[in-house]
This record gives sequence, C-alpha cells and structure tokens, in this order.
Amino acid sequence: MRILFTICGRAGSKGIKNKNLRKFCGKYLVYYTISAIDLFLKENPNIEYDIVANSDSIDLLNLIENNGLRDIHIIEREASLAGDSIGKIAVINDCLKRMKERTGFHYDMVVDLDITSPLRTTEDLEKVIKVQQEKMADVTTTVATARRNPYFNQVKRTEHGVKKVIDSNYTARQQAPEIFDMNASIYAYNPEYLNTGKGVLDGYCEIVEMYDTGILDLDHENDFELMEIIGEYLFREKTEFQPVFDNIK
Repeated sequence: MRILFTICGRAGSKGIKNKNLRKFCGKYLVYYTISAIDLFLKENPNIEYDIVANSDSIDLLNLIENNGLRDIHIIEREASLAGDSIGKIAVINDCLKRMKERTGFHYDMVVDLDITSPLRTTEDLEKVIKVQQEKMADVTTTVATARRNPYFNQVKRTEHGVKKVIDSNYTARQQAPEIFDMNASIYAYNPEYLNTGKGVLDGYCEIVEMYDTGILDLDHENDFELMEIIGEYLFREKTEFQPVFDNIK
C-alpha cells in the first residue's frame, strides 16, 4: 500500500494571526503533524509513502522543509486555491494530482492531517488508516462524542420561543441517538472518491473517535491558550500523547 500524506495550510488567519506559524507548548505547531506521521511510519516500515505540503505561505513551507524528521515534497499553492471560499478538499485533490505527475506513483490512500490539531496520537492515525483500509470507505475521519444532543438538549429559535433542534420524546440523553462532533484532525480518502470533488459526508463515511478534549477549534486567541493548557497536561500525564511531543526535533 502506498499512502500520500498531505499537510495543507493557508497564509494568515482571521481569528488567530499567522496561526499555522505559531509555536504550541514551545514547538512549532506544524511539527506536531509531521511528528505523528514520522512515528506512524517508524511503526509501519512496510508502508510506502510520500508526504507533501501545500501552502501559499513561503514561511510555512520553509518551516516544513526544515523539520528535521522527514523529507517532504513542497507545493506552492496556486492563487486560485488560496482564497477563503476554497474548500480544503479541493487543495487535497490538487496535491494528489500534482504528486501523481511528479512521482509517477499510484496512491491507494490519501491521508490529510490538519496543522491546527496537535493533540493527536500515533494510535489515532493508525486507527483511521486501518478503518479506511478495512471498510473501503470513501472517507474515514475523526470525531469526538458531542457534549450536547439535538434530539435532547439543543434548541433552536422559532416564532413561538425555542424548540428542540430535532423533534423527539426522549426523556434521557442516553435514549437519544449517539451524536458526534467532527474535529477535523485526520481524514483518510479513497483517491477515486477524492477525484469526484464531492464533500466528506456526500459519500460513504466512517469515523474514528478521539480523546474528546484533545481537539478544540482554533478560531480565537483564547482557544489557542486553552488548548496549550490542555496540551501541557496531556504531554505530562498521558503517556499516549508524550511521544509526538518528545519526537519533535
């Protein structure tokens, strides 16, 4: 099996200035992604692979190129793929097309790891790839159990006050269907599905559940500060999180 790992990040950020260039717990944010890939490959030496980074930020590409762990192909993002309105899946598909042209290889799977999700473990990555391979899904992605449930304790405004998001007669949360939050940490794609241009949930999608407080949406400066506090605790107290941190050069 040959896997194409993709690392995609835009220049700048509206919520957190230059988010992808920031340090997290003293180490560059993007290096956590590279470290997770590196550890996975060390544990699975039989897997053939390429790693590619795609960005319109020269500073980010320079950081990635000098990571000290793995050789990574560099793609300077085209202007047509750099705007706020361009979905990430289009960038990942561009990585696939350009890497096939560059290397001449056929890829059995494309695995994207988000730069802003440093609190993932090697086991998380292992599980996603295993599920994608065994289930032959269009996409396998990571989730966390939702803290609120639209069948039970989430409401929406109406002309006559608020009502449940989804009508139901459940009297306990445990009775309601299980709901997950997509945490945008890891995505494994069937390359043929990726070529269709469809969205993550438009096809057959499988999930892998991750540690629920390990991933926060980094939209504001206080999100970053809170995740660093969580990260410091996990790196200190949870043995499964320590290797990715310790492996960064």
